[in-house]
Amino acid sequence: MSKIELHAAIRRDHRGGMKIREIERKYNVSWRAVRKAVDSVWPEPRKHLPPRPTALDPYKPLVDEMLRTDLDAPRRQRHTITRIFHHPVEEHAADLSYQMVRRYVSDRKPQILIESGKAPAEAFVPQTHQPGMEAEVDFGDVTPTWTAHRLAGSLNPPPAKRPLRCLMPAASAPRAPSRAGSLSTTRSRPAPARPGRRPGLCRVPPAAPA
Repeated sequence: MSKIELHAAIRRDHRGGMKIREIERKYNVSWRAVRKAVDSVWPEPRKHLPPRPTALDPYKPLVDEMLRTDLDAPRRQRHTITRIFHHPVEEHAADLSYQMVRRYVSDRKPQILIESGKAPAEAFVPQTHQPGMEAEVDFGDVTPTWTAHRLAGSLNPPPAKRPLRCLMPAASAPRAPSRAGSLSTTRSRPAPARPGRRPGLCRVPPAAPA
């Protein structure tokens, strides 16, 4: 049970008339946890502990300066992680591990790019929208199966021997499975002419609703 589920269960049992001591025994929690759940609708956010000090802390400004120097340096003249690691170890006799330096460089390099304006800040585009507000169209292959459809004056035309190249529109529907052929699809170019048939556009009928 997650923290939010436990919080909601305690509030639900308390509203149902269960005493605080009974809730403590039921969920094996302290009375402070029960009181916090009863007094607040949402649980308290998790506290972020300060980062633990490491042996790399005195040399972080040196590493940052090397990464800033690489912003305008040619590609072959930039500092590799190995060179950055050996610099404080050989010149300052630092007791560091390679993995420690590699993790710091991988985390710090994108931040320096953003601070210098050479990379955009991380952004998120909301993808929640009403069904049908947006749509996409792309080419796709469709092999239709004709059942008693009238086509060029014939009730039972022969089945297609090869897939049809069609434009496949798909309306937006968040968190809903998409179905190929749920909308009418139209070929992007005229279909090849057959004996006794005029060339034209091939329209695939929409699929039956689920």
